[in-house]
Amino acid sequence: MQQRTIAFIGAGNMTRSIISGLIANGYPAELIIASNPSIGKLDVLKNDFAIQTTQDNQQAVEFAEVVVLAVKPQLMEQVCNQLAESNNLDGKLFVSIAAGIPTARLQQMLNGHSAVIRTMPNTPSALGKGMTGLFSAPIIKQEDKTFAGDLMSQVGEIAWVDKESLIDSVTAAAGSSPAYFFLFLEAMEKEAERQGFDHKTARLLVQQAMLGAAEMVCHNPQLELSELRTQVTSKGGTTAKAIESFQQQDIDKVVATAMQAAVIRAEEMAKLF
Repeated sequence: MQQRTIAFIGAGNMTRSIISGLIANGYPAELIIASNPSIGKLDVLKNDFAIQTTQDNQQAVEFAEVVVLAVKPQLMEQVCNQLAESNNLDGKLFVSIAAGIPTARLQQMLNGHSAVIRTMPNTPSALGKGMTGLFSAPIIKQEDKTFAGDLMSQVGEIAWVDKESLIDSVTAAAGSSPAYFFLFLEAMEKEAERQGFDHKTARLLVQQAMLGAAEMVCHNPQLELSELRTQVTSKGGTTAKAIESFQQQDIDKVVATAMQAAVIRAEEMAKLF
């Protein structure tokens, strides 16, 4: 990975996850600075990773070649306007991890600065098991794209999209989807308890089954998901009956409708900023 000075504007969970991945993989702590209004969060980052910290966003941006915008979407305009007014942004790469704000809008917030890459990570990034979608306009240099990809690879897998509209689909397929799985596990846990298991055992049964299934998917990339399902489904057996029940209720349509709803909401949110 290229070594550049990096400023994180915002010190929340995603900032911590990315910095943790960088440091764990040997990135020099002295090349990283984080800024945040709360000194408490900064002190934790400084103590844990020996990075530089500041409560002054302008100081952080002045230090950095790459600026990671990690503030809440509703604060983004205010923060970016201040950065553009107070700093010379020439030559700096901005990487946004904020949901819902299109690249063109980010560029506008930064007073026309064009070197902006938009990313959409998900919450498993906190465990280094994340999935991040990335988009950049054609104007972005390849070395900047490479750096942004390497940066987000510190918290999991990445996928570039060639149309910005697909970032909303990344949201539906990866950004929001951990909650889909949690919802499914909740339903399984409730039914396991109804059938007689105590809460702790029901939780163990469903979480370990989900973990094992995910590992089987990851360790067998040559197999289609349908084939993995078939391998578990003996003809006329218990699994077959459960699958038949799901299919009778048109699970494909249920999932498709939910993912489409996520995309629609993402498109609506983009208009808010």
